[in-house]
Amino acid sequence: MTRAGTVPEVFGAFLRLGVTSFGGPIAHLGYFRDDLVARRRWMDDRAYADLVALCQFLPGPASSQVGFAMGLQRAGFLGALAAFVGFTLPSVVLLVAFAAGAALFGGPVGGGILTGLGIVAVAIVAQAVWGMARALTPDAPRAGIAVVAAALALLAPGALGQLGALVVGVVAGVVLLRGTSEPPGESLPSFGVPRAAAIGCLVAAGVALVGLPALAAATGSGLVALADAFFRSGALVFGGGHVVLPLLQAEVVQTGWVSPEAFLTGYGAAQAVPGPLFTFAAYLGAVSSVGPGGVAGAAVALVAIFLPGFLVLVGVLPFWDALRGRPRVRAAMRGANAAVVGILGAALYTPVFTTAVTGPAPFLLALVGFALLTAFRTPAWAVAIVGAVGGVILTLF
Repeated sequence: MTRAGTVPEVFGAFLRLGVTSFGGPIAHLGYFRDDLVARRRWMDDRAYADLVALCQFLPGPASSQVGFAMGLQRAGFLGALAAFVGFTLPSVVLLVAFAAGAALFGGPVGGGILTGLGIVAVAIVAQAVWGMARALTPDAPRAGIAVVAAALALLAPGALGQLGALVVGVVAGVVLLRGTSEPPGESLPSFGVPRAAAIGCLVAAGVALVGLPALAAATGSGLVALADAFFRSGALVFGGGHVVLPLLQAEVVQTGWVSPEAFLTGYGAAQAVPGPLFTFAAYLGAVSSVGPGGVAGAAVALVAIFLPGFLVLVGVLPFWDALRGRPRVRAAMRGANAAVVGILGAALYTPVFTTAVTGPAPFLLALVGFALLTAFRTPAWAVAIVGAVGGVILTLF
């Protein structure tokens, strides 16, 4: 298959996103859409929403899986690896430095920057919801599905509510939307994964999930035990983000590998840096008393927690390519895409808006960011700089 882009192009795009993407997984999806869909046009809104819906159903970090798949579609397997490295590298470097004792975000200026970046995330997610709603909910049935999905996501916070909303969207799509035409858009991109490679990835994920605990018990190796703990955490969580925290706490705090104080300190640092929350694993691997510790421990924990989600994603992509063009499946995906709009709308309210907008001044800064994005077509990274400066001003004055 001829790829449309190059590995350096993918790495550069995701490195910039890794530096500027604050606000958690839902905000990351907004940043991806703004830069890779709306500006670079790597795929259209329909294909992007299909990919988001698929990744929400799979175990692992959903936003990182979306980025990995976009890199794969753009520049093959090396492009997927470049997307992963570019997006995670900035936060990994910061968290490993923090584990070594660097006070990265202390003082009013650092706090103000983080406050402003959180407010900018409101504008980023609002723009994503607005743009996707126009493309994916063009009629009353799909708008209704989005509203119901938003209600379910708000009433049952977390991965369970999001999965329930997607299931409702799929069922409603099959029932209500079989005769509905698609919104205008490009043909669906193919990810070009051979079925043999996909099956190999699924087998590898299953073997690692079963084999790593046995290998750790048989060898007594701290390195294998560390890899096993983080691999299981990545394999057993749906939705990613904060959902993984109870699993990580059980694996490293309850076992005595990391103290409760160090765990909470690292979690605070992970909240303060850009990129995926799963990079919290790098901090935990660096400070763990089991395994090599330091940079080596961070690398083992980081690869182990991301690997199962990527293996499963690659494993299902060719079957997804074959299924999603069928009329009934397309109807189901139209419903799922409308549900994704509702889920993003719910996340725009909580936690994004309720956490960041605490008064009139933060609300005004969020409006400025939204206007810059929509009316002035300002790149998201530039809006992030405006938000950081605005946050410092709000904190100091």
